[in-house]
Amino acid sequence: MKKITIITSLIIIGFSYPLQAQFTQIELFSGFDKTDFTLFSGYSINKSQTLSLNTLAFFQKFKTQNQEFDEVGVQPTLFWNITKSFALGPSIYYNSFAGYSERLSAKFTFKDSRGLFVLIPTVAHSEQTNASYAEVFLQIQYNKPLNDNLSLWLNGQFLTIWDSFKMHSRSYQQFRIGLSFYDHQVGIGLDFDQYGLKPIEKTSFGMYYRITI
Repeated sequence: MKKITIITSLIIIGFSYPLQAQFTQIELFSGFDKTDFTLFSGYSINKSQTLSLNTLAFFQKFKTQNQEFDEVGVQPTLFWNITKSFALGPSIYYNSFAGYSERLSAKFTFKDSRGLFVLIPTVAHSEQTNASYAEVFLQIQYNKPLNDNLSLWLNGQFLTIWDSFKMHSRSYQQFRIGLSFYDHQVGIGLDFDQYGLKPIEKTSFGMYYRITI
């Protein structure tokens, strides 16, 4: 209950300030035996834009090797934007498998009109296992305009988590290619999911729809 209160408070604090440079991205991926819904939002919470609140929420449902995996995650992160490309901040993460964890992340961002590169290394402590773990997240995006309103988009997202900084716990690789019309993006996707020390693996192919608000 305490952690839920903290998560809620962080989100309320963010909304209590005038929104600066706000964006929200929603994606729905649907493939064979897998459904993935992801929401990511971010905005500055002060006029100087040195503080920003990023919120990630997702739901995944899929079957593999006669096992069902329903995973839910919520993570608000308060970033201090030290430079245009580098930010540092704490977060509280809830995962339906792993429980609560306290985290500290660094974010490196490089972008221009065609591409985006985001690297987020994280160190964290899990309350469920009372142990530390490390995580690395990488996002790459590239777009090529085809005309004034239509563009081709390539997206890749990669995550790896190591329990006690050495044992594989969770990883995924997600690839997307699609066409974007204004703020709407539609295309095909390929996901590779791995769970555990001796990974249970799942490959999913399907369609995705993404909107940026």
